[in-house]
Amino acid sequence: MKDDARRRWTLLAVSAAQLLVVLDGTIVNIALPSAQRALEMSDASRQWAITAYALAFGGLLLIGGRVSSALGHRRTFIIGLLGFAAASALGGAAISPEMLFGARALQGVFAAALAPAGLSLLTITFTEPRERGRAFGVFAAVGAAGSAIGLIAGGLLTEYVGWRWCLYINVPLALLAVLGAALVARDRPGRKTKRLDAPGALLSTAGFVAVVYAFNEAASFGWGSGKVLALLAAGALLLAVFVTMELRTPHPLLPMRILLHRARGGAFLAITLMFVAMFGFYLFMSYYTQTILGYSPVEAGLTLIINALATLLASTLIAGRLHGRASPAVLILPGLLAAAAGIFLLTRLTPQTTEVFGLYLLPALLLTGLGLGLVMPPTASLATADIDRQDIGAASAAYNAGQQLGAALGTALFNTLAATAAATYLTAHPHAAASAGAVHGYTTALTTATAILLAATLLTAPLILTRREQRHRSAIEKRPLTGTPSVNDMSPRHEQRKTSDG
Repeated sequence: MKDDARRRWTLLAVSAAQLLVVLDGTIVNIALPSAQRALEMSDASRQWAITAYALAFGGLLLIGGRVSSALGHRRTFIIGLLGFAAASALGGAAISPEMLFGARALQGVFAAALAPAGLSLLTITFTEPRERGRAFGVFAAVGAAGSAIGLIAGGLLTEYVGWRWCLYINVPLALLAVLGAALVARDRPGRKTKRLDAPGALLSTAGFVAVVYAFNEAASFGWGSGKVLALLAAGALLLAVFVTMELRTPHPLLPMRILLHRARGGAFLAITLMFVAMFGFYLFMSYYTQTILGYSPVEAGLTLIINALATLLASTLIAGRLHGRASPAVLILPGLLAAAAGIFLLTRLTPQTTEVFGLYLLPALLLTGLGLGLVMPPTASLATADIDRQDIGAASAAYNAGQQLGAALGTALFNTLAATAAATYLTAHPHAAASAGAVHGYTTALTTATAILLAATLLTAPLILTRREQRHRSAIEKRPLTGTPSVNDMSPRHEQRKTSDG
């Protein structure tokens, strides 16, 4: 097969896999109310249908990249697709909440191998700068459209076929991607792959699981309970030990120089906090539109599509055109503020509010979509700019991990805050309708999401508002894609100087 044909098949297969990974982050949002009724989930546990996937995916991304290098990217890619299809079939056949949660976690495990393997295949297949830019542009567009497709598909499948098909649909899509992957050029496993940092992988995953589980249990036991405090303390301790070990081990899972770089740290912080707030917002939209406004799953999906389209347009028509022409801060900081303004608008809702869609939901969806579209492209660029080639994979995995873990924490935190605030309100107002308590819970959680985005703006600004980092970023983007590191790369001999002077 000719090289051009192989490159096209590679792009198609990897884009299909990216669609699967992104689609599953949103399609279950629409199906969740129906799945909750069918499997008799409790309100406190329902978010695990989303959290289990995001947590396993984000927590294992770093080790997934290392496994891909050891086994070979094409082989890992195919294994990830087949495993993802099997886990999806298992979730669709779930007969209990625990079975569904387990299948969603298994989906996340295989997605953690699939995502870095796909990015690696694109990297080694497209080496000429112009075609590389086009390939990654298609890849990013599919990722942006994936959330929109998930919202529409979730509504249509839930209403006309059943919520289980929101999981079954992954099986034929994954198998088609496997057929495409069979035509992708073979790559050789790394002969000099560094040994696996198993303690680092276990510590990081266990730490994040403990923290998210603490948020979940707070809905039932309260923030001051011994169980919740013990989980939070255990999670913080595990993550602290993880950082300490990564600083000392000769082959770390996540080299700390990646996170200690000033502008890159700002990018990680911005995207993680953005996803914490936005996934709380998505959970609110799914439940508020269906349980309070009485929307059908299809109507809820079509409502959320406004946000996805606004994100797509902002990332391509604004962020894409300003790429390389304006500082990342010019996009990131207004994006965070736009999303904060959109979420804050919804905190004004009451059970008596009229004209909800036109006056509240529509502007909120547009503003949050605009914000997300402005933040994602420049943070992705900063996350991998001015870095040594050997660390690009770890930086990309860390960026994706930040998104997934932010989504997991945001969903758990929002669900906990909303449930706790609603219960407190109904206790204080025993004659109030249940819908009044639900709306109060939602607006309380949305207020917290607004504060998180404002804090993200304040914390990120001093990290990315530096002329030095902008010069470094521009120099890296103009450098030809060769195997020779630039003088601006973060090689070990420059690491200490670059970390200290930002």
